[in-house]
Amino acid sequence: MQAFQQNYQRNYYRVCNMLLLALALFGARTALAADDISLRPIKVSPHVYYFQGSAGMATAANKGFMSNAGFVVTKDGVVVFDALATPVLGGAMLRAIKKITPLPVRRVIISHYHADHFYGLQAFKAQGAEVWAHENGRAALGSDLTQERLQQRRKDLAPWVNENTQLVPADRWLNFKDGKVMPFEMGGIHFRIIDSSGAHSPEDIMLYVEEDKVLFAGDLFFTGRIPFVGEANSKVWLEALDRMLEVKPALVIPGHGKMSSQPMQDMQLTRDYLIFLRKKMGEAVADMVPFEEAYAKVDWAGFAKYPAFEQANRLNAYGTYILMEKESLEKP
Repeated sequence: MQAFQQNYQRNYYRVCNMLLLALALFGARTALAADDISLRPIKVSPHVYYFQGSAGMATAANKGFMSNAGFVVTKDGVVVFDALATPVLGGAMLRAIKKITPLPVRRVIISHYHADHFYGLQAFKAQGAEVWAHENGRAALGSDLTQERLQQRRKDLAPWVNENTQLVPADRWLNFKDGKVMPFEMGGIHFRIIDSSGAHSPEDIMLYVEEDKVLFAGDLFFTGRIPFVGEANSKVWLEALDRMLEVKPALVIPGHGKMSSQPMQDMQLTRDYLIFLRKKMGEAVADMVPFEEAYAKVDWAGFAKYPAFEQANRLNAYGTYILMEKESLEKP
């Protein structure tokens, strides 16, 4: 009996040691993988660069890198627009920026508080950057939906999003009650923050770089893929697309997809898709057709070929159906 117990203990400790070794090796591989992520900034004008994520939705395969972010180099420091979808990607942004300029990142402006645009913030906060965002982002950041999304991403995007991932609030919540544009200057470069809240999200803002005529549009503008509409107000969104051209940008950097040097032409997909959703779901609401029946009847062939269609279209259609019901009730 004593020999059996000794043999059992030896085997038990051997298994424990093997498990500890396996965990250590996994942690080392995870850390190595994180360090291996590198981003290549694309220069689009004398002062402006951006990072282009892959098409489609966030997955473990693309490590969450499916949105865009950018930065502007001034004489006094760097202004960043959006922080990508994971802390690791935020750190990779910082390393890439340091290869362009030794100047520090002084300010990060967040287009909206959706996971793929702000989870990288904690890397910038660790370096002392100041975060600006629309004041409506307070409610978005503290919402149950945001917390649910964090838990979902910790599961689906591990180890890139994990228990150490923090949801970082703004240092300055921007109030646009006195107007739709908020100008500021840094290092000789003039910027305009443009309020488009209530379109894609309650806290949408865009950033225009005057000297370079470059507009960071966030998720109000997509090139080459289906937008995520969800519960967005597509009527306000269509109005925002029109306002986007008022500053006459030479280049538009979207929240997803390639930079546009032909904004009017390239925004047509987003515009056509939103109009189509409103038309088809509006007709269904007017005829009192249930959503599932209405969705099945629609011919989606004109949009099914684009990236993110499979993942986003049903949610987009349902959100638009609910919106059209609400609009129908508001009619006199």
